[in-house]
Amino acid sequence: MSGSQSVDRALNLLALIGREPAGGLPLAEIVAGSGLNKPTARRLLLALMRAGLVEQEPQTRHYCLGEEAFVLGVLAARRHGLLDLAMESLRRLAAVTMDTSFLSVRRDNYCVCLHREEGTYPVRTHALQTGDQHPLGVGAGSLALLAAMPDDDVDRLMAANGPVLTTRYPGFAPDVIRADLAAARQRGFALNPGRLVASSWGLGIAFRYPDGRVAGALSLAAIDSRMGQERQDELASHLRAEVAAMERRLAEMFVPGRVVADRVVRPVAAVVEARRV
Repeated sequence: MSGSQSVDRALNLLALIGREPAGGLPLAEIVAGSGLNKPTARRLLLALMRAGLVEQEPQTRHYCLGEEAFVLGVLAARRHGLLDLAMESLRRLAAVTMDTSFLSVRRDNYCVCLHREEGTYPVRTHALQTGDQHPLGVGAGSLALLAAMPDDDVDRLMAANGPVLTTRYPGFAPDVIRADLAAARQRGFALNPGRLVASSWGLGIAFRYPDGRVAGALSLAAIDSRMGQERQDELASHLRAEVAAMERRLAEMFVPGRVVADRVVRPVAAVVEARRV
């Protein structure tokens, strides 16, 4: 195995483990998910453990993200700053609605929750926690991201996620997600009517970078009794206002040559082009 191939495989294992940030994964699932044989997977995991990127939970023997992965994530968050840009909107949404607000972003074929801002309503939903990941289309923010993507991307992602949807998300068959996606595009917001966790409903709307790429999604979650049609429209109105605010902030952030946090920010198109070189 070449050095570059080993690096690629180790990073794939890291990404696989990162999809289960709370409980981690047993070796058998890592082997099955990676397609590697057991000795190779174990050897690469040991290398990741030596680097502090992975650790093994003593009781369950599951492999989890390590402390160094957390440090790198914090450093990356400081550089990219999407959460910082969103905090004002998340707090305002939680304050005005009294419900819980979320920031979610795409991660390969999945959606990851970057932040959960608690509302003040005494009965809360706990369907989504910071760090949770689900296949794109599962959950309000995740569905909002998928609905904002071109049809070709949707088809590819749905095909890639087919096996995990079948085995782990029985309430989210591909035809159900496609129906939800069509409804989201028609009404202008994504709705999760308690499919992930009973009685926990959510609404989400995606926001974009200045060049049109999908950047993330803002969403709100509440118990079903607070999600009647009239209130859905009210919550969607609040989300639209904050999505517009997020897109204004992103547009200001990517003004050519502007200095943000001691670095020069180039236009998004220039960044994308540089990455292709």
